[in-house]
Amino acid sequence: MNITTAGLTRAAAAAAVLSGAIFIAVQIKHPPMAAASAETMQWVVRSCAKAVMAALAVAGITGMYLRQHRRTGLLGLAGYLVFAAGYLAMFSVEVIAAAVLPSLTGTEPGYVNDVLVSAAGGAPAGDIGGMQTVLSLSGFGYIAGGLLFGIALFRARVLARWAAALLALGTVATAALAVLPEAFNRPLAVPVGVALIGLGVSLWRNHRESSAETVRTGPARVHAVR
Repeated sequence: MNITTAGLTRAAAAAAVLSGAIFIAVQIKHPPMAAASAETMQWVVRSCAKAVMAALAVAGITGMYLRQHRRTGLLGLAGYLVFAAGYLAMFSVEVIAAAVLPSLTGTEPGYVNDVLVSAAGGAPAGDIGGMQTVLSLSGFGYIAGGLLFGIALFRARVLARWAAALLALGTVATAALAVLPEAFNRPLAVPVGVALIGLGVSLWRNHRESSAETVRTGPARVHAVR
């Protein structure tokens, strides 16, 4: 199997689109963030889907960064690293949500509820230990990384600027969940999903157009050198 830069770029673009689509899909009729929900099969399936979404997002933003790293500079590097770290932490959270929390609902429902309250941006009533650190890292990486990375993409003028702006605004808006009711949790996720889809499509088109331009100008350049 021949692995090429073009193939990796297309794969990253597809990963970003799939990540955004999954992120939107899992918000539809999402069960309440409560211990009673965590013991259902629907919860496990959604949490697994979110873990896949986070992994695909890392692949997608990696392709975006590598496509334009010279234009984004240090801001792009910082944004990419923080954003990727946030998604990796999110991946860990969703694996725990799918594999660990359901088994604790019968014996430690209070702990499960506190974890879910914290995950939704609220203040837990009790001590949830290391999970608080993981959730905090995930939230910080998602919000700060999304803002920095979105600004860097917007300034680079390589991918769709509307999608880059939506990514920055959508991730920052998530910080408002600390003071907003849980009902706002789902709608605030949709703009980021749309942004990832837009950036993925833009990455695919940008690479295809650049490849076509290289094919058109390549022979002329060679002839001029001769």
